[in-house]
Amino acid sequence: MIAADNTLPEGVLVAWYGDDFTGSAAVMEALSFGGLPSVLFLDIPTLEQLQRFQGLRGIGIASTARSHGNDWMDINLPAAFEWLAGLRAPITHYKVCSTLDSAPHVGSIGKAIDLAMPSFKGRWVPCLIAAPAIRRYQAFGNLFGAAPGGVFRLDRHPVMARHPVTPMDEADVTLHLAKQTTQTIGLVDLEALQGHADEALRAEIARGAKIVCIDTVTADDLSRAGELIWRNREDGLFAVGSQGVEYALLAHWRNASLLEPTERSTSAGPVERIIAVSGSVSATTSAQVNWAEENGFDVVRLDPVQVIKGDAAAEKSACEQALQVLSAGRDPLILTARGPDDPTVEAVHAAVSHSGTTSEAANAKIGAALGSVLAQLLKTTGLKRAVISGGDTSGHAMRQLDLFALTALSPTIPGAALLQGHSETKAFDGLQLALKGGQMGSPDYFGWIKQGGGTA
Repeated sequence: MIAADNTLPEGVLVAWYGDDFTGSAAVMEALSFGGLPSVLFLDIPTLEQLQRFQGLRGIGIASTARSHGNDWMDINLPAAFEWLAGLRAPITHYKVCSTLDSAPHVGSIGKAIDLAMPSFKGRWVPCLIAAPAIRRYQAFGNLFGAAPGGVFRLDRHPVMARHPVTPMDEADVTLHLAKQTTQTIGLVDLEALQGHADEALRAEIARGAKIVCIDTVTADDLSRAGELIWRNREDGLFAVGSQGVEYALLAHWRNASLLEPTERSTSAGPVERIIAVSGSVSATTSAQVNWAEENGFDVVRLDPVQVIKGDAAAEKSACEQALQVLSAGRDPLILTARGPDDPTVEAVHAAVSHSGTTSEAANAKIGAALGSVLAQLLKTTGLKRAVISGGDTSGHAMRQLDLFALTALSPTIPGAALLQGHSETKAFDGLQLALKGGQMGSPDYFGWIKQGGGTA
């Protein structure tokens, strides 16, 4: 079961399938800025699309699985898993949110693991949710995340406990996942990881565990987790987790002298104008909106209730207002709500209830409407830089931009880099785009992207 290496194998090292677009992009940026050229496709690529990119070490597919139910997964995941398995990468990763956004009925991580089993024959499925670089930590099975005001256990987290789709009521990762799958779930806890990780893993597998969660709090823990996964990969391993999986592998490869350290990436440079759209209702995004308004951005409202009702006037009005903002020499920030306490949030819940539709369908409509507004503005203005804020929003909005792939361009904070789009459509080819999860980024994030990103 233990694999010893003096060099990294040739070809694709990591293949991945992301359950939302922002998270999918976070994996690509981790690999790319870590020295491993990677590409993120927005669907299973054609052979011609794949051949446009040479020397790849990472290949991923972005999806909106996190916002869908089990029927959607039954239809869409098996073909994607089969295609990824065909790449024969040592590690194939089902990328989930670092705050474990999921439930038995929507975005089920357990369901995804069950559907992957026919394509991947490994003896175990490592589950690494923690990612210290973005202040997500797991200790003795419990997941913690940072927020304004400190670090909180996930079921007490001021954002995740109030998530509009999957509010977190259980911080123990093993118990949370046990609601979503019948697979036996084990744990390599901090004490085991720091002392006898391989023995602990063997013991968990021997008692019948298929999914084995791994604690991680520090950078040293991260490297140990990466070593545990890599040494026990057998003939190809299916893993589940946040971009912490890639952070862990990269840390181990560097510590083992299998991968050279990379130079700090530079900024893509400032632009005169930028367009931002946001469907996030997180407190983090709310602070970013407040900063943006004080620094050259004007807020434009897209009425989500009108969108749910199918009223095309909502998009038309938002486009007209955004063009006026641009004409006045400022940057439009088109949003559906300013944060968790915005009255619009309750209005949307009421509209969903009265319309007879599902939250899943309503969120898809809202995200698509934001994407449609962005697409119209890009075509009209010829601008080449934009931001989409909101994990679920990004996936639905991106479908309106006619892109088939993304590559990494310039970093910001981990998990929210500036990317470059690839398209057959001239208006979108070469688009510089940042995809930001609702809880990601510093208050000045929108301004940072306008300036071109880049590490300090």
